Amino acid sequence: MQVAGSGALVAGGASGLGEATVRRLHAGGAQVVIADLNRERGEALAAELGTRAMFVRADVGEAEDVREAVESAAALPGGLRISVCCAGMGWAERLAGRRGPHALESFESLIRLNVIGTFNVLRLAATSMLDNEPFASGERGVCVNTASIAAWDGQIGQISYATSKAAVVGMTLPAARDLAGSGIRVCAIAPGTFDTPLLSSLPKDAREGLGKVVPFPPRLGRPDEFAALAVHIVENEMLNGEVIRLDGALRMPPR
Repeated sequence: MQVAGSGALVAGGASGLGEATVRRLHAGGAQVVIADLNRERGEALAAELGTRAMFVRADVGEAEDVREAVESAAALPGGLRISVCCAGMGWAERLAGRRGPHALESFESLIRLNVIGTFNVLRLAATSMLDNEPFASGERGVCVNTASIAAWDGQIGQISYATSKAAVVGMTLPAARDLAGSGIRVCAIAPGTFDTPLLSSLPKDAREGLGKVVPFPPRLGRPDEFAALAVHIVENEMLNGEVIRLDGALRMPPR
């Protein structure tokens, strides 16, 4: 799939991994729809990029919001060929402790955003791609979702987050198989510790400490490195049904 001239949707595209992916796709010549809840950041990014970029406010868990974003991308001259879902969140809470059991409400909230939101973007983007004219290879589109190494290495207090990201891993292969006959590929990226807004509240020395435990390179990942892999997946037709760890060989300890 060529980036140049293709229409792209990036959910969670106003900051962090999503923003870096928007910038990378736009620089490669794609027309990009930035879908995010944060109107201020999303509109500012679209205004900065100028032509070939637009913002649509969307909650990934809401069908109508995502449908509107998908329709906006499908209406672009290149059609919706690329979908990247970076929308997600995480926080720490133990399964049980002195304060009682893990709150059901917080578990449901994380599942709704990370799992249902990802599925919602995937199902609607893929349905739109079915209407694309296939290229000579038969390819109609590419969907890239965001998992996490917590899917395998979930730490203490990460039961909700690890569960949600394991679900993203689990949906990748069957989604790719469901869509293979239509020429639509599905992959996921499982980043390790990246320098994103999720870590921005930590002191600088704490962030540096997290980076030092990465075998190599001994630092936090950079959002542009995630974006580079997302673009490579788009461009490499043989990548399908795969979840790629992007973690510098990090295997997270229990805490």
